[in-house]
Amino acid sequence: MCTAGVTQTGSAAFAACPLELAVYGDAESAAEIDFRPTGGSAVVTNTFKMVLDNSVVLDGIVMWTEGVARPHGSLMYKCPTGDVTGDELAACTVWEGVVYSADEKGNIALLPAEGVDAPKTLIFPDLGPSLQMSSAYGANGFSKVPWDVFSLKGCQE
Repeated sequence: MCTAGVTQTGSAAFAACPLELAVYGDAESAAEIDFRPTGGSAVVTNTFKMVLDNSVVLDGIVMWTEGVARPHGSLMYKCPTGDVTGDELAACTVWEGVVYSADEKGNIALLPAEGVDAPKTLIFPDLGPSLQMSSAYGANGFSKVPWDVFSLKGCQE
């Protein structure tokens, strides 16, 4: 899985890649995450696509929770569009959880909103087991289960 128009890790542009243009991959090469600008949403702080084998694409969003603030991520598979109910949204959500980041020294932090340099590493706790139990996995979906940790691969141009 290689994204067209991606600057690889050796260039100067990579060092200053904004999170909303970052591309990440897992150690098993089972999945790639391509962040996208949110378009000024008041609620959604990050938007991304997770691309798995067999051309399976999961839609991802991050919204910060209230109270104890955390970046709550959701990955969805074949969700209906338009005016959807909470039950319909729950049925197509294949993973939910807090998204963490880590720097080159291994310091763990919460995923920031757009407008900052992309973190070196992202952590999606229990991603693999959740995806393996989802409707996106199996004979008609993806077959390689990604790990929970993704490393920065490049920056979309």
